Amino acid sequence: MNSILNEHKQLLEQFDFQQLSALVDPIQEAKAIFLIGMGRSGLMMKAAAMRLMHLGFTAYVVGETTTPAIGSGDLLIAGSGSGTTSTVIRAAKTAKDQNAQVACFTTDAASELATLSDYIVNIPAAQKQAHENTVSDQYAGSLFEQALLLFFDALIQTLWSIDGSSAEELYKRHSNLE
Repeated sequence: MNSILNEHKQLLEQFDFQQLSALVDPIQEAKAIFLIGMGRSGLMMKAAAMRLMHLGFTAYVVGETTTPAIGSGDLLIAGSGSGTTSTVIRAAKTAKDQNAQVACFTTDAASELATLSDYIVNIPAAQKQAHENTVSDQYAGSLFEQALLLFFDALIQTLWSIDGSSAEELYKRHSNLE
């Protein structure tokens, strides 16, 4: 646990929080927010979608059967450590073709996904293909995925603070079919 926490402390020292705060206005202004990621990054993006929904945003997870078409005025938020995941790239291209904005969380600010994005949150963590343990001792992209969840939660805390809703108000949107 200490090793993991120390990696996150080191990551925090390198992180540019301006990139994260730049997402506040686009999220608040979007008609609908679409989130995508594959594998473990996809799980983090689903958690982010749920948190946005609790705050009252119209949020969808790309690939779910009830997700509508993206269009002008919408925002796609993509999570891909490498920034090269083909499904995520195709979604970003479609979003751009439909005049939607694109934001990405990635470890590679020069990746294809980043070049397609209007907003880039560069998380200086190891990619899943990095096996030499120079950035993280954890397996594959674990540090990226953990940081993706934590940084998105920081963004949620900021949006919640701006919104000013009570926890009780947010809880009214919590699933009651469990």
